[in-house]
Amino acid sequence: MRRAVQLFLPALLLAFLIPSALQGAGKRLPASAYKLIEVKVSGTKRYTPADFMAATGLKIGQFVKEDDFKRATQILGDSGAFTDVGYGFQYSSEGTKVEFQVKDNPQFVPVKFDNLVWFSDQELLKSLHASIPLFNGELPLGGNMADHVNEALQGLIAGKNIPAEVDYLRSGPANGPITAFLFSVSGPRIEIRNVEFPGAGPEELAELEASGKLLRGQDYLRSALQAQVNLEFLPVYLKRGYLKASFSEPEATVVQNTGQQTTVDVKFPVTPNLQYKVTADRWTGNAAFSSDSLQSLVHLVPGKPVNAVQLNDDLGKIKRLYGTKGFMAAQITPVPAMDDAHATVTYEIRVDEGPVYKMGDLTISGVDSRTMDRLNLAWKLRPGQTYNSSYAGKFLDETTSLLPEGHWKTTVHESPNRDHTVDVTLRYEQKGPELP
Repeated sequence: MRRAVQLFLPALLLAFLIPSALQGAGKRLPASAYKLIEVKVSGTKRYTPADFMAATGLKIGQFVKEDDFKRATQILGDSGAFTDVGYGFQYSSEGTKVEFQVKDNPQFVPVKFDNLVWFSDQELLKSLHASIPLFNGELPLGGNMADHVNEALQGLIAGKNIPAEVDYLRSGPANGPITAFLFSVSGPRIEIRNVEFPGAGPEELAELEASGKLLRGQDYLRSALQAQVNLEFLPVYLKRGYLKASFSEPEATVVQNTGQQTTVDVKFPVTPNLQYKVTADRWTGNAAFSSDSLQSLVHLVPGKPVNAVQLNDDLGKIKRLYGTKGFMAAQITPVPAMDDAHATVTYEIRVDEGPVYKMGDLTISGVDSRTMDRLNLAWKLRPGQTYNSSYAGKFLDETTSLLPEGHWKTTVHESPNRDHTVDVTLRYEQKGPELP
């Protein structure tokens, strides 16, 4: 007899009968017919047959009934690894054969371990795969697999008698998609003792170690340390022309466990790759300013290693320069063309000037009405005139004599609008007498 069942998630079982493999209605099957002799799977490119079978809990040689296939199908469906799961099975005097038809869920994201410092990533991945066969370093956005990973990690922590609780969150950029599952522990404090930089050259090492000293005594969290890599460590290489330099995930080594505190040494493995020298650069898309005038503001020297940090600062100044002519939405984008064979780079600096913005409304707050009137009268950039992003700063410097006595804190807020105007708000706050 052959029977097939298809499961459409969420769990909805639909059964239909396929013509019997054994002739004769009601014919009694021998006990051997219920012995599982074959499991097949079709439709998945993500999982091996061995992992799939381990996930179902089915084993060749066991005696089965249809409820076992329903249960296996439910396990697969609840995991979130598949968008469709179905099965078909066949009894014969030789035994039972079952085939699962599945469709992989395309929505998987990586798993990251934030501060499980008592295990290497490789140990965690190996152990988790052994207990959760469908886990291979990534998790589906739906289903219960993330919860099973959390439970397995809690078991590993308990096995080392560590008083910590494991939890996870779905992480990603603000207002953006989920990009990872971040697992972490709470309970014991995990403190950084020393920092090392395997792979760093002597010229860069001194600067890296100076920045690394600031991490001593801080809590160990990979997610927080990544910000340190991007802000402090990677620029050490970018300003020396190592445009493809990269840091691996921080590696923590436990040096002491004392009750509620764990002390670790941290390594930041670095791969410098090639050091690139500038050959040339050219400007495209610029009309408000000549290429020569813009080029004079950029510190790119042909034949010298490119300082990508300085270049970013230079282009920021050029963007502000465009703001003085009303181009508030100007975009300045460096596009490098790297020649790895000669370790050289040529830049095309693309300018998208965008529309010219006009002065909109001026709002002044934090001062009395008489002072407000004097400030409004002194403001010379009138509605409809081309906006100048440097004007507000100059205005504040030139009108301090119009303010009552005392120490004033002032802030400027520019609000570009869809109609290509800019509303300006000047906020004044009196801080009391200025200290000597």
